[in-house]
Amino acid sequence: MLTAVSAIFVFLMVILVHEFGHFAVAKIVGIKVNEFSIGMGPKLFQKKKGETEYTLRALPIGGYVKMEGEDEVSDDPRGFNKVSALSRIAVVAAGAIMNFILAIVILAIVSYGIGMPTNIVDKALPGSPAEKSGLISNDIIISINSIEINNWESIANSINNSDPNKEMEIQVKRDGQVKKLMVKPTVDEEGRTIIGIAPKYEKSISLAIKGGFEKTLMFLGLMFDFVGMIFKGKVGIKHLSGPVGVIHEVGAAAKLGVYNLLYILGFISINLGFFNLLPIPALDGSRIVFLLIELVRGKPIAPEKEGFIHFVGFVLLISLMLLVTYRDILKFNIF
Repeated sequence: MLTAVSAIFVFLMVILVHEFGHFAVAKIVGIKVNEFSIGMGPKLFQKKKGETEYTLRALPIGGYVKMEGEDEVSDDPRGFNKVSALSRIAVVAAGAIMNFILAIVILAIVSYGIGMPTNIVDKALPGSPAEKSGLISNDIIISINSIEINNWESIANSINNSDPNKEMEIQVKRDGQVKKLMVKPTVDEEGRTIIGIAPKYEKSISLAIKGGFEKTLMFLGLMFDFVGMIFKGKVGIKHLSGPVGVIHEVGAAAKLGVYNLLYILGFISINLGFFNLLPIPALDGSRIVFLLIELVRGKPIAPEKEGFIHFVGFVLLISLMLLVTYRDILKFNIF
């Protein structure tokens, strides 16, 4: 039950925010919106307000904003194709942008809830290189191998990028005085260079906002790395997950607490926004490419040609999703 409720919450949040982005910008630029739908399949609830019908559907795995003239010929002066190409690009891109904004907000909440790691040592683990070298609680690390340190990320990066066979020079501020310590790092089971310290955490609104942006940028970096690995042939079908895999991960995160659930919500929101902007037919990124071509040419590509490309892309995406879902069912032994 917890997994089901958590999965519905996560899917509805990322879909609602994504579709609201399209909806809000469409309204702003003057496009007529006929329907705003959350979910797919049979209708559970519908209400018409003004010119727009608001719909909640049974399957929380998608949603859409139906704009006048987007997928059909329309002479309505407020049709999708009646506004400028730049306005249409803004409408199409708004969904992904809202997913990134949601991620920043959610990850900022997580950062505030658990605190942000600082460059102040909370403790040196018993028997660790840090303890043996004399690092103690409340030491403020100010440099590693002459590289200035301002936050925990720079500490982790400096240590991990160091030669595990050489001593590190760490300068700390202790009781107002600067001390120099020599630390011989070690390598953990995962192959990371470590010295065995845990940071102190601080909570503040400013640190939380900073954490929201930093975590979002970190996840975006991972997305670019993932795409790079695909082109290098380092990632295959076995590394992909569909809705079943996502639900499994959401359920596992929910069991570990609300902040873990929010953390994965932020990650999924970034994931959805990022992949929607890739120039893959049927996705928002492909639509933006066609609109950019229209801007350069001064006229749109024939609708039937664009529609055919999006249709082929849609069929391929659905086929890939079915294949990945089948593999997920076998992997997690659903039945």
